[in-house]
Amino acid sequence: MQAPGTSMQEAVILLLLLEASSGGEALHLVHLPATSNVAENSPPGTLVHKFSVNLSVSLAPVVPGFPLIINSSPLIEVFKVNKLTGTNFEVVTFGKQQLDFETGPNTFDLQIYVKDEVGVTDLQILTVQVTDVNEPPEFQGNLAKGTGLDLFVAERANPGFIYQVEAFDPEDTRRHIPLSYFLTSPSRNFGMSANGTLFSTTELDFEAGHKSFHLVVEVRDSGGLKASTELRVSIVNINDEIPLFTSPTRVYSIPEELRVGTIVANVTAEDPDQDGSFPGHLLYTITTVSKYFVINQLTGTILVARRIDRDAGELRQNPTISLEVLVRDRPSGGQENRIQITFIVEDVNDNPATCSQLTFSIMVPESAANGTLLLDLSKFCFDSDSKAPNNAFNFTTPSGVGSSRRFLQDPAGSGKIVLTGDLDCENPSNLAAGNRYTLIIQVQDVAPPYYKNNIHISILTSPVNEFPLVFGRPSYVFDVSELRPARTRVGQVQAMDKDFPQSSITYSIASGGASLQYPSVFWINPKTGELQLVTKADYETTPTYTLRIRATNGEDTSSVTVTVNILGENDEKPVCTPDSYFLAIPVDLQVGTNIQNFKLTCTDLDSSPRSFRYTIGPGNINSHFAFSPSAGSNVTRLLLASPFDYAGGLDKVWDYELLVYITDDNLLSGRTKAGALVETGTVTLSVKVIPLPTTIITTTPVPRVTYQILRENVYSPSAWYVPFVVTLGSILLLGFLLCLIVLLAKAISRCCPCKTRKNEKPPAKKGGTDVQHVKKAAVVEVIQLNTVFDGEAVDPVTGETYEFNTKTGARRWKKSTAQMPASRKPSAQGPIAAPRRVAAGEGPGLPGSTSQEGDGPRGQEHTQGVGLGVRSKDGKPCTPKHRNPAPTSRALPKPHAAM
Repeated sequence: MQAPGTSMQEAVILLLLLEASSGGEALHLVHLPATSNVAENSPPGTLVHKFSVNLSVSLAPVVPGFPLIINSSPLIEVFKVNKLTGTNFEVVTFGKQQLDFETGPNTFDLQIYVKDEVGVTDLQILTVQVTDVNEPPEFQGNLAKGTGLDLFVAERANPGFIYQVEAFDPEDTRRHIPLSYFLTSPSRNFGMSANGTLFSTTELDFEAGHKSFHLVVEVRDSGGLKASTELRVSIVNINDEIPLFTSPTRVYSIPEELRVGTIVANVTAEDPDQDGSFPGHLLYTITTVSKYFVINQLTGTILVARRIDRDAGELRQNPTISLEVLVRDRPSGGQENRIQITFIVEDVNDNPATCSQLTFSIMVPESAANGTLLLDLSKFCFDSDSKAPNNAFNFTTPSGVGSSRRFLQDPAGSGKIVLTGDLDCENPSNLAAGNRYTLIIQVQDVAPPYYKNNIHISILTSPVNEFPLVFGRPSYVFDVSELRPARTRVGQVQAMDKDFPQSSITYSIASGGASLQYPSVFWINPKTGELQLVTKADYETTPTYTLRIRATNGEDTSSVTVTVNILGENDEKPVCTPDSYFLAIPVDLQVGTNIQNFKLTCTDLDSSPRSFRYTIGPGNINSHFAFSPSAGSNVTRLLLASPFDYAGGLDKVWDYELLVYITDDNLLSGRTKAGALVETGTVTLSVKVIPLPTTIITTTPVPRVTYQILRENVYSPSAWYVPFVVTLGSILLLGFLLCLIVLLAKAISRCCPCKTRKNEKPPAKKGGTDVQHVKKAAVVEVIQLNTVFDGEAVDPVTGETYEFNTKTGARRWKKSTAQMPASRKPSAQGPIAAPRRVAAGEGPGLPGSTSQEGDGPRGQEHTQGVGLGVRSKDGKPCTPKHRNPAPTSRALPKPHAAM
């Protein structure tokens, strides 16, 4: 045991060493930084670089998991650090991503970080450069999958181009160095150019055995690396070879009395084009006329078509029958070949009664009639004995399941099987038997030892399309209301086929049913035949549709005519012209007057003119208005039915808004009107009642009354003719006034010689009268009758008083009594004629006064006085001493609106 002083010294020395080590060599990576190379496409685990870790003086080990790559530029995980020993490590490739010199980065900067357990670290950079490696070429396009390619070439095609092989090499393609293509196995039928073009060198024949070829194409780069793939070239067979007969026999010997249907020869042939891949069958036919034989078109077997008797007919002299058989590979066109077949009929001598066929299978159509011969056994059974009764034989009565009452020999023992029953497939009893029957008949000698043989006959009934596809009716007529909506059932057609087994029937619309808006107004259910509406039908547009319905069951097709009558319904409202109007009538209009000759003209697309009924709804207060006729016509007039009574207080409305209802139910009886469709149109009429002008006769100047005339524009837009008539009347009136002015000017020029012949004096005639002067005086001298002005009013503009006539409306300014001449003062006896000379441009009366008095007696008096002149006591015309003064220049007071 050491002394305590010695132990203390050792601890001090250890501390000194540790202190010295902390300032000595630190942890660092050996062989880093460095640059290493790695080949492209290197597999995972390929060594890139080895390095070691120099521990620090503390000899602390490296933390597990270190060193490691903490950053990579570019940031791709393709490298990792593997531990070899405690301080030795290596950098290897990582399998997450393949190194590719052509497509990927070529340089990687790896930051390798190491850390020990006391926290000492170091970081160094390893630069890894990817080196280029020559890679083999790669096929492109359809060959890129590596499974080869199937090519197809038609036989007999001209030699030439077949396919272009394309490949890619990362190095040579980048440097624009061409690749080399060639076939690894030489072929006399194919070749390949240096640029990869596959071509045929010969014409390929499928029948010569050239059906498919396996070619190996190899592509090689400039470095000698190569790649190969397989091209499988298949020759497509075409129909270019004639059929070849394979049956060696050309001459056949057949016995006589062979039964009908017996195969006497089997002609076979083969088509070199048919290798199983080319669809089709050979078809055989007999080109020569032959009554003894028929040939099966599909198999080439020649069968007996009728009885062959060597001892009778033309065969007695020449027992040879020659046929020409034609074989072709298509029903029309294609390739064909011919062969001659010779049949030699031999005589048969057989003692026992025998038959060439003891089993028969017969297909009988269901439509076969009673008495139809199904099979004649005597043609198949014979006895060659030369003498009777040894060569005689007969047949027993047929027996078998289902043969009763259906089949019979007629005559008995003759072997002729005839149909005596019903084979109809639609018969329930035949359906129960399955339409299949079996007969057993024995053929036996009539002489001992009575040789016999059983003959089995199988009869199968074949269905016949004996019933046409017919509709239940020769034609269909359906009615549908025009108010019915879409998908309404119009009717149903039904076709039937009595044949069994029955097939489904499909219905369709062949033609008809179109309208202006729709290509078809109807739709038919293809399974049930139910006819429906696609949209509403319009009676007014098309009242009747004629359809052609077609039904088919795959065998037969039938069609039927369907007439669809659209039932007109009252769905159109009456339309009247005008539909709105404005009318103005005086309050004193007589009852029964046609108001302004107004009339309504109404039309209805689905109603007759006699079906209209006119009523006035709200607005016809006190029933002042009515239409005549009120029903039974499409033209009616508005009448005043009762007078207005505003004075008595019965009427208070001056503007009437009449709503006229036009209903098309006039022809309906009371019983049917409740359930009938009734349409109503409306017309709006505005009627304004014009009151009479209010007049007040005033005999004293006080109180003064001011009359205001209110004029209201009652023009209605519908009264388009009003401005037209007013304009036309104004033009005519203006023309008439111009004519009057011209005539007046001419008259004045003729009647005033003082202006034109001032210095001329007419010659005086003794004892006579100046006729010319009298005529001139008659023209220019008039007598004016004063109008009685029985009312007066104050002009609101000037404030002056004017007089007016309450009947004619004539007006004049009122003058004081002092201003009026004595001769113009009214007398108690009535108006006094005041003669005056009428100057040009002047008229009788005041400005603005009218001559409406001419309608009454006063007007007649005034008319009679015009142009008479004033005469003296001796009868000579003279000039009146007193004349009316010239009219004043003041304007006549204008009417103004009532306050």
